[in-house]
Amino acid sequence: MGAVMELPEYQLFIHPSAVNELRKDSWMDDPVAAKLAINKKKYTIDLAYRGSHIRDLPKKSYQLSFYKPSTYRNAKEVHLNAEFKDPSLLRNKLSFDFFNEIGCLAPNSRFVLLKLNGKDEGVYLEIESVDEHFLANRQLPEGPLYYAVDGDANFSLMSDLDKEVKKSLILGYEQKYGPAQADEQIQHLIININTIPREEFEHEIVKYVNVDKYLRWLAGVVFTQNFDGFVHNYALYQNGDTGLFEIIPWDYDATWGRDVNGESMRADYLRIEGFNTLTARILDVKTFRTQYKNLLEEILTSKFNVDYMKPKIQAMHNLIRPYVQKDPYEKDNIDLFDGEPDFICAYIEARGNYIRSQLDALH
Repeated sequence: MGAVMELPEYQLFIHPSAVNELRKDSWMDDPVAAKLAINKKKYTIDLAYRGSHIRDLPKKSYQLSFYKPSTYRNAKEVHLNAEFKDPSLLRNKLSFDFFNEIGCLAPNSRFVLLKLNGKDEGVYLEIESVDEHFLANRQLPEGPLYYAVDGDANFSLMSDLDKEVKKSLILGYEQKYGPAQADEQIQHLIININTIPREEFEHEIVKYVNVDKYLRWLAGVVFTQNFDGFVHNYALYQNGDTGLFEIIPWDYDATWGRDVNGESMRADYLRIEGFNTLTARILDVKTFRTQYKNLLEEILTSKFNVDYMKPKIQAMHNLIRPYVQKDPYEKDNIDLFDGEPDFICAYIEARGNYIRSQLDALH
C-alpha cells in the first residue's frame, strides 16, 4: 500500500484583540494583520472574512493576502473555504477539477488543515484567486478580470434584481485586475449582446466572445447544476491578445445534487438550455446549438459518468476522511460525510439520464 497523503498544515496567528474584532462583526470586510506558518516558514499576511450567506456560520471562510514574502506558491492571495454547508466538503473542488477537464478555465484548489492560534479549525479548501497571477501561472495573455458579484451580471440591459432598465451596464461587476478603461469594453460587450440583429449574431458575436469556451462553461454549469451560476458565481476575463471574453466559474459548493443549504436538489431542476441573455442568444443560433449538443454528448461519454467520476470522488473522500474525523465542526457528521460519495454518484447517474433525455431539444 502507498503512503497516506498528508494535508498541508496552515498555522494562523492573530493577535487576540484582532480576533475579538473579527468575532464582533462577521460582516466586517476590513482585513486584520496576521502571521501564517507553513512548513516552518513564516508569512506576514492580511486576513479577512469572505463569502456572503456563509458569514454567519460557525466555521468561517477567509481570504489571505501575502505581504512578506509577497507571494506564496506564485499567488498574492488565496481563499480558504470552510465548505460548511456541503456535507461532503468535496463539491467545490470536484467542480473546479471538472471544469478544467472539459476545457474551461477554472481555479486550482487543494485541501489544507487550518489551525488558528493553536486551535484546530479543521479541513479547508484552499482556492486560487482569479487575478493576474492566475493568468501568469497559465501563461495566458494579460487582460482585465472582473468578478460577477450579483444578479446584475446577467448580460442583459435589464436588472435581474429590480427588473428595471440598468442605470449602468457595469452594474454587477467588480474589477479585480486591469486598466480602468476596461469598463468600457464590458459595456460595449453587453450592448452588442443585446443589440446585434438576429441574422448577424452568429458572425458578429465571435468578435467579442470565445463561443467555444462559453459553451464549455455552460456545459459545466449545466452538468454540475449550479442554479446561481448564470448571473453571478463567475469571473469574466478578456484575453489581451484576442480581445475575446471568456468565463471562469467561482463558488461551486451548491452543486452535484445539493443546494446552497446542503439540501437535496432534484436532478432535473436546471434545464439544459440554462439561463441569461447571452446563453439564450447563443443557443438561438443553430450552428452553436449543434456545437453545444455535440459537446454535451462528448462529455457524457468521456467525463460525466459514474465510471469516470467515482474513483476521483472516492480518492478525495479517502484523502480528507481522517481529518474530517477530527474536525471540530464536522466530526459529528461523519456518517453523512461517508454517505456522500454514493449520493454524488447517484446524482451523476440521474443528471446524466436527464440531460440525455433533453438533447433532442437542441436539434
